[in-house]
Amino acid sequence: MNTPGQTATGPGLYIHVPVCASQCAYCAFFSMAPARELVAAWLAGIRRDLSELPDGFAPATVYIGGGTPTALEEEELARLFELLAGHVELGGAGEWSCEVNPGSLTSAKAELLRAAGVNRLSIGAQSFHPDTLRLLGRGHHADDTRASVELARQAGFRHIALDLIYGVPGVTAAMFAADLEAALALEPEHISCYCLEIEPGTPFSRRAAAGELAIDEAEQRRQFELSRRVLTAAGLGHYEISNFTLPGRECRHNGLYWSGGEYLGIGPAAHSHWRGKRWGHTEELPEWSRAFEETLEPAAKARETLVMGLRRIAGWNRREFRAATGFEINDLRGPEIARLAADGLLVETQESLRLADDALFISDTVFAELV
Repeated sequence: MNTPGQTATGPGLYIHVPVCASQCAYCAFFSMAPARELVAAWLAGIRRDLSELPDGFAPATVYIGGGTPTALEEEELARLFELLAGHVELGGAGEWSCEVNPGSLTSAKAELLRAAGVNRLSIGAQSFHPDTLRLLGRGHHADDTRASVELARQAGFRHIALDLIYGVPGVTAAMFAADLEAALALEPEHISCYCLEIEPGTPFSRRAAAGELAIDEAEQRRQFELSRRVLTAAGLGHYEISNFTLPGRECRHNGLYWSGGEYLGIGPAAHSHWRGKRWGHTEELPEWSRAFEETLEPAAKARETLVMGLRRIAGWNRREFRAATGFEINDLRGPEIARLAADGLLVETQESLRLADDALFISDTVFAELV
């Protein structure tokens, strides 16, 4: 499916849509209620950001995330696409993704997205169990997810991704197995399974601090391994720690993040990596500004690229890594790699380096030794 070190071509364009009908209990992404005056101000800011893109900017991938892009009204979505078409060369965008919350997609919006050039939808199912959805603070029901997939297919979408969350307190392996089967029944081309984390500033973090909520890491690992068994048995290849896909349907935009590729982000809270610099925008509306800008020292950037690429199941081909960074892998962290390989956490050959299967769930521990 993908060879060690297979990299995505770029650049990419990310657009952050900071509106949500409500805040989920686990979510730390920047978003606000979709008040019309705020959306108008956001669109004005998007126009400003677009005007500052390099002349002739022609992304290979586009990703509209949030927030909930489909919480926008039809005329607001249409205005966004009008702005994009007026400032960006979109003809070469082979993959154009948009995030969707179940219950927010209508037939008209689905057709509008498809007509604009969007060819991949990422639908945030998260679970199909009513109790789990309620605990997560999701504002939809399982049937809303099914309806969104049906609307997308009717509009002509042939690449649908579903997101699931595992390791939720109180959710058993049997309940998560039912979520996996419900997702597979919808025949998506791609499924992402994200491990629940308690993020600072979220309702879950406040409940955890009060002793009302606790993560069971052993149960999370059981559910991670369950996802690998069930989804690969169903024909979806495990190509990145959290991602499974049919052959050829890997998310190319995310591949830029995992391979050290270049991308530009517009909107509040968006981040960019371009021409050796990295920067991010403030999390605020109606206006935002650049929160930081940094130029990484080459070896530090190479170590970061090494770690991000090891999120891919295939890991890094040494020759590809050298071409991408100018460094030999072992010149960066040779002793650490030897020790981690001896401990059974990395698989090292003359041609490649990857995480061992047993290290996938504890990848952050490994990465802390390499960055």
